[in-house]
Amino acid sequence: MNVIYSSDHYWVLAYPAQQGFELFDKESLSTLFLQGPLAWHFRNAMEEIPEAERDEETIDAFLDDYCAGSTRPIVFH
Repeated sequence: MNVIYSSDHYWVLAYPAQQGFELFDKESLSTLFLQGPLAWHFRNAMEEIPEAERDEETIDAFLDDYCAGSTRPIVFH
């Protein structure tokens, strides 16, 4: 696992062996795991953000939209 993005609101974790990404919403304590075509689509969408616009506000807004309604709450045992 590699942390590829971290802000006050999100972590994006890469899992190279599984060819996947985990999007972790720190505020709602929820997560979304992407693998296969979904991971490929996510990676391409992130790469399409223009270099000049790759700031925390823009990336967090992108992740807000990407995660909307798709994340699952994290359950602690």
